[in-house]
Amino acid sequence: MTRYREICADLAHRISAGTLHPGDELPGVRDLAQQWHTTTSTVSRAQRRLADAGVLELADRRRARVAPGAALAARRFLYADTVFTLTGSDDPALGLVGGALDGKLRMVAGEGSVAGLGAVRQGRADGAAIHLLHHSGVYNAPFALGMLRGLEPHLIHLWRREQGLIVQPGNPHGITGVADLAGRRVSLRRPGTGTRLLLDRLLLTAGHDPDGLRGPEAGTHLEVALAVATGTVDAGLGVRSAATDMDLEFIPLTWEAFDIALTGSALGSAAQLVAALRTPALRARISSLGGYDTARSGEVTKLSDPTSEDRPSR
Repeated sequence: MTRYREICADLAHRISAGTLHPGDELPGVRDLAQQWHTTTSTVSRAQRRLADAGVLELADRRRARVAPGAALAARRFLYADTVFTLTGSDDPALGLVGGALDGKLRMVAGEGSVAGLGAVRQGRADGAAIHLLHHSGVYNAPFALGMLRGLEPHLIHLWRREQGLIVQPGNPHGITGVADLAGRRVSLRRPGTGTRLLLDRLLLTAGHDPDGLRGPEAGTHLEVALAVATGTVDAGLGVRSAATDMDLEFIPLTWEAFDIALTGSALGSAAQLVAALRTPALRARISSLGGYDTARSGEVTKLSDPTSEDRPSR
């Protein structure tokens, strides 16, 4: 590694770790050259490279300053070539995220939210997409904190999404809610998936036994919609965008938080993902699918309390 790259890495690590904060002024170029035992031209070159990456701000006759949003920019710089491995829950919009990251996101087929958290804990994936409603009414945070305890659990907010019943055009069976699923053939997600747990909870609230439902298991929301479209089942619980893709009717039931759970050690490799989620262009493409709220996409929360869902970190 050349000397100027070493200087870039050193400053980026200090900014990522929070030793240097947005607005902090760096020492003069000559002082930094003495500190790193190098030339002023090498220090200047390093500062220009970090400025191009959005980590520093440079201005004539002023010392370099740490830029706004520098912590994320520093992680993007340090982990520019790192691929983030994602498993866990399914969502049609994840394909748009993968396309925007140009090879920096590798999605591993998962078996739902709970299995995804287990994969992260075992080191088989960097993050897990999850949507799990706790009995306290809080989404995802209690489960991520519990299963990733001791590993600095964090959540990256993907989006809020609308879940509901997917039925055939014209709703021939007159289904208006989960109470009408009794006696119907229903496409079911696998046990341990967030959608299956949500359906079980809704059925119990309506006074029905979840074990009474019958029908084939589906691996994805699109498979649920496909089963409805082909007439294999009368209905299925899934996201609005899956119904839209198959020109099916959608009966809205709830909005839920869809997040990525990860450990503190994976924050660096997630930097490209976080930055992409914060771009208006990607948010607009996701929202256009229908049934998505991307207002908080890319928000990162460090978990420290099982009842705290909204503690953004830099």
